[in-house]
Amino acid sequence: MPAQLPDQVRIREVGPRDGFQNEPEVIATADKLRLIGMLADAGLRRIEVTSFVRADVIPQLADAAEVLAGLEPREGVAYSVLIPNRKGLENALPLIERFQEANFFLSASETHNRKNVNRSVEESLAELEGTISAAAGAGLRCEGVISTSFGCPYEGEVEPGRVLEIARALTGFGCEEIGFGDTTGMANPRQVGEFFGRAGEQLGGVELTAHFHNTRGQGLANALAALEAGVTSFESSFGELGGCPVPPGATGNIATEDLVSMLEEMHIDTGIDLGRLLEASRSAQEVLGRPLGAHTLVAGPVDWRPASRPR
Repeated sequence: MPAQLPDQVRIREVGPRDGFQNEPEVIATADKLRLIGMLADAGLRRIEVTSFVRADVIPQLADAAEVLAGLEPREGVAYSVLIPNRKGLENALPLIERFQEANFFLSASETHNRKNVNRSVEESLAELEGTISAAAGAGLRCEGVISTSFGCPYEGEVEPGRVLEIARALTGFGCEEIGFGDTTGMANPRQVGEFFGRAGEQLGGVELTAHFHNTRGQGLANALAALEAGVTSFESSFGELGGCPVPPGATGNIATEDLVSMLEEMHIDTGIDLGRLLEASRSAQEVLGRPLGAHTLVAGPVDWRPASRPR
């Protein structure tokens, strides 16, 4: 019997943070704000806009405070900020009136976590406990993001039980949402379906979010497997921007326009205007001076026309 699919899903657009941070040329703050506005105009109601990381580590995000200060408040739009540590939270809190959600991250595998943040998983959890608690206490909705949830480029297989153990710890710290990241595109649909089936059983009352990369061309197939397992929350990046900056060859997130196109063709409501989303991606291409990888950006939306009657 076919799986029961949802009638609607929630999508968090992560391009302005996850996507832009990998671009070699610094993008002007005004261009970032204009593109974020276009994404909101397209109907995206959850947008990750920046991160308070060290400017010497990711120069692209050195204007985090300026981006938040310049955001146009939108009714029904939740802006989110990626928070790397307690210092990042301290830098973000003076601007708390400008955003509604805070995202916190660590890796499920020891090697990737050390290469990414120079800490063990346990050390990251120890810091996140107080940081997440403080953010939740300040009124922010908190998401915990677990990178390499479906495989590690350095260690290979990641035990699902370990991923869910980390997820339970994050919910205990105050996270209302847990994002599971396929950071380097190692997941396959069967694995995804089995994992989210198990996660749904063990993490009741928490929003489960799927974050796939299209490194090996399986991103949308994995999204479908997650849908069939009951997932109704996704993260994606317009234009297929992004990718993990740690291992070589880790290309972009699944493209928001490709995800929206697939879902809408399946009669699953996203609340997003695909035409306006494509306009935002075309504008991003102009800013970056290169073509982006989204398939729908090249092919355009599916054009269904009434079949003509035979003469």
